[in-house]
Amino acid sequence: MKVRDVMTSVVITVEPGTSLKEVATILTQCGISGVPVVDEDGEVVGVVSERDILFKERGPSERKRMLGRLTDARLKLEAHTAAEAMTAPAKTIAPWRLVSAAAAQMLDEGVNRLPVLDDEGRLVGIVTRADLVRAFVRPDAEIEREIREEVLTRALLLETAGTVTVVVEGGEVTLSGSVEMRTDAELVPALVAKVPGVVDVNSSIAWREDNRRRGSGTPLVLGARTT
Repeated sequence: MKVRDVMTSVVITVEPGTSLKEVATILTQCGISGVPVVDEDGEVVGVVSERDILFKERGPSERKRMLGRLTDARLKLEAHTAAEAMTAPAKTIAPWRLVSAAAAQMLDEGVNRLPVLDDEGRLVGIVTRADLVRAFVRPDAEIEREIREEVLTRALLLETAGTVTVVVEGGEVTLSGSVEMRTDAELVPALVAKVPGVVDVNSSIAWREDNRRRGSGTPLVLGARTT
């Protein structure tokens, strides 16, 4: 599953000069927690979120006044416009990236949303943590279809994809059968674990040729368990 499959295509944006009061009004009325800040050329220059506005509500701390430094927190505290309060540069992602990549980026960079930019840098959508959680709640049949079509056939180009049995129950995936190469047998469960909605992977896929050790063709059954 790709980012384009779960993102929101109609994106609410603000301009750099939009007042924080107006930004707060937009967030409240639209039921969202952040918006991209887009300049007159249509370029995403940052993101302003509820967290940025909370700096204004918290007010100055004694420690900040004593230090007297223009830290990021103090700049946000003194901000009046979206440009002054926003987090920049914006963390973005391409629509063709996997949902698992979006989840990893959000966790690694500590953000709740990613503006989605096409290859020319144009804003085409936005993906949030809520979108990824919704993608996780998918029927078993849909998860199984993606494993067969996207992982076995398209990603791994396995001509023998039909020899791999895929069973999905409650998001738990059981893989069995056989493939030609040992590396494929090891790679299948690793890629399946990244499919949205997969809770656990139990693999007993056998391989016929050990392409890690030249000259060895001894069959072996591999097991993998991923959470």
